[in-house]
Amino acid sequence: MAGLGMALTVVGSAAFAADASALGAGRTPLGGEVAASKDGRIPAWVNEAQAVEGWSYGKLRKDHWKYKGDKPIASITAGNAAQFAEQLSPGQLALLKQNPGFQMEVYPTRRSCGVPDFVAENTRKNIGTAKLGEDGWSLKQAVVPGIPFPTPASGEQAMMNWKMRYHGVGIDYPNGFTFVSPRRGSEDWIQAGFEQTMFYPWGKKGSNKLSEIGNIEYFTYFSYKSPAALAGQALSANVNLDTPSTDTFYYFPGQRRVRRLPTYAYDAPQIGFENQYLLDETIMFTGTLDRFDWKLVGKKELLVPYNVFGAYDFKAKTSEVMQKNALAASSRRYELHRVWVIEASVKKGARHVSPKRTFYLDEDSWNVVLAEDYDMQGALWKVREGFLIPVYETGTCDVAAFSQYNLPEGRYIFDFSTVGAGVDARWLTEASGERMKASFYTSENLRAISDR
Repeated sequence: MAGLGMALTVVGSAAFAADASALGAGRTPLGGEVAASKDGRIPAWVNEAQAVEGWSYGKLRKDHWKYKGDKPIASITAGNAAQFAEQLSPGQLALLKQNPGFQMEVYPTRRSCGVPDFVAENTRKNIGTAKLGEDGWSLKQAVVPGIPFPTPASGEQAMMNWKMRYHGVGIDYPNGFTFVSPRRGSEDWIQAGFEQTMFYPWGKKGSNKLSEIGNIEYFTYFSYKSPAALAGQALSANVNLDTPSTDTFYYFPGQRRVRRLPTYAYDAPQIGFENQYLLDETIMFTGTLDRFDWKLVGKKELLVPYNVFGAYDFKAKTSEVMQKNALAASSRRYELHRVWVIEASVKKGARHVSPKRTFYLDEDSWNVVLAEDYDMQGALWKVREGFLIPVYETGTCDVAAFSQYNLPEGRYIFDFSTVGAGVDARWLTEASGERMKASFYTSENLRAISDR
């Protein structure tokens, strides 16, 4: 198939309405355009349930998706990439050119992302009332859970929408994996097993002021299960919405002690992954926005990872998914969607090993589905893909699993993977249990549970 017949377009901001039924039929509940693209390749947004009857936690999500019978409409390789160039990002073009294992299977576009009524209502309330701080990057005022800025006027506002997308009160990985592909000339993979919980205190059902809950984006706890060099190491941390500091506590089993790591953030390399993985690359981007200036470029129509259930297939065999140079093409899915383009440039006086970055945010959900990092010389360095799926527990879409390709070194990571785990990740909508309390995420508790 010679291209998809669609030129990439750039669209400026428009007046958004968060609730289509109350504020105009032209906008989705989170501010996207309801209308189809001019040529119909991107269909109109429709508010519909994406799971068929019979799904419950523990069953494969892909088996209960409404469109599980979709077939590819195009296959993109290095040989025909030029035909699709207008619908691909610079990072995708580089992957196709440099990575012999990278192939993109394109499917019909399914606009699967909705939100519960209370999130739509809170998003509507945020129009004209949500505010960033005087520093230009922190979030000071919003009604939650909801998108603070469905009509973003800046890159900072758009990125705050990503950080505040609704995914319930927590995500639990009872058994997850981080994979790092071998160095050139080696066959040795890094495969780190872990358990992890993320708690979003502002995600409780209803309508609340962020100022009354506290300006915490999330609390997190994880503990490594394998390999032997990492097993037993554990971390407890919180990420703030209004201060650049992150309270991070790390348990080292060999020392049987907890240490505070005040600099374990931003571009610090993550422990155990041979400098392939920075802290703020986690789930596409994590941490505060303070080290970059964020430019809202506009919208484009791009082929992006979407409805990628293969990245969450906990019954799949690791050997069938983890190919040498890329995730197996059969485990990835690409669709044509409108995305916001955000360019990040390191601030004067600040430092970061990647001084320029580009992020691509899905218009229907505000998830980051693509990201590109550039090195100090301005060369393309890393390319990330966020694997978006509709989450049946929450009624929204989310990105947790993602991959990152290091172009110069020819290596990639795949994190928040449940492939081969035998158990699914779980999105939580009710704040019950000890891990849905701030008191769980303290240095004292980290020491207590690590010594058990």
